[in-house]
Amino acid sequence: MIVAGEASGDMHGANLLKAIQAEQGDLYFSGLGGPELGKAGMELLYDASKLAVVGITEVISHLGDILAARKALIKKMKEEPPALLILIDYPDFNLFLAAKAKKLGIPIFYYISPQVWAWRSKRAKKIGRLADRIGVILPFEKEFYKERAIEVDYVGHPLLDIVKTTMTREEFLAHHNIDSSDTVIGLLPGSRTKEISSLLPDFLEAAFLLKEKLPQNIAFLLPRAATISRKILEDNGLDKYQDQINIRVIDDNRYNLMAACDVAVAASGTVTLELALLDTPLIATYRFSPRTYYLGKILVKFKFFSLVNLIADKEVIPELLQDQVSPESICNNLYKILADSTIHDTMKKGLSEVRTLLGTKGASTKAAKIALETFKP
Repeated sequence: MIVAGEASGDMHGANLLKAIQAEQGDLYFSGLGGPELGKAGMELLYDASKLAVVGITEVISHLGDILAARKALIKKMKEEPPALLILIDYPDFNLFLAAKAKKLGIPIFYYISPQVWAWRSKRAKKIGRLADRIGVILPFEKEFYKERAIEVDYVGHPLLDIVKTTMTREEFLAHHNIDSSDTVIGLLPGSRTKEISSLLPDFLEAAFLLKEKLPQNIAFLLPRAATISRKILEDNGLDKYQDQINIRVIDDNRYNLMAACDVAVAASGTVTLELALLDTPLIATYRFSPRTYYLGKILVKFKFFSLVNLIADKEVIPELLQDQVSPESICNNLYKILADSTIHDTMKKGLSEVRTLLGTKGASTKAAKIALETFKP
């Protein structure tokens, strides 16, 4: 059984499933996931997209789905106990399941440990007590657990195996009828409706301001996630700005799009690391509900919120959080990266250092071997 409650976990879980099947092909998978795990062959007991929320207070509106998913998974564990339960991040939901699985005698592999180093660090001991094996994907996590006398396996980051291009910049731009001499800027406001409504209007206004500020031709690229309809984009500013700026909504070739950008502004999350691996300078942004942000300020203690800066342990990219997210601030930061070669080159050097810190490829294969070791007699 694999339990992945978010889009990135769905992607990493699918790659892990494929890697396990490559090692041992006679296994059946069921659990919680999204389209990627479904395509990889897992029976979806509940659709993870119904549970995808960020923030403490936002969970309340999805409580019915969360409880229904939990009930379906526990029922399956009791009726057909899996040989192994693989948990991917999603801590509160997964730690409850882990406790149930432990009582049922089901081995547990916690692949992609939650970010307990950021907040509620006491959960690390709970994970260590419940899980038979723990896989971590960020270089500093191994030391974090070691300081708490918990043994973990550092497998490297799975994005190293996934993030790659299939076109040159010129080929991608030609495919979308964009002149290769244009300055290309990515607008990546996320894959959840609430992220789009929170960030896209400011991204678009910043794009308009930047167009007025820069003399050259600019093409703005807006990738549309499968979870987001064109209407959601239109309702959150696209209708207003599509005749005022050269903006292209692109439904596929996500990594080719990111690599073609001279700079990007993105919702903080996995995408910031994807952009870093593609050597694309960027700005990380995020905005929570006021209540979630207030509670977060009390509970969360760390210097940075973007994965890029957390891994580097220094500011490689600008971070704009909550009220700092404004069209003017986004525009000014984009302008600095494009206009100041020192800022641009220093950022590119920092992104290269982050890639080095992430180690070598093969995370899914390493994790697959651990999974098989965990349940084999």
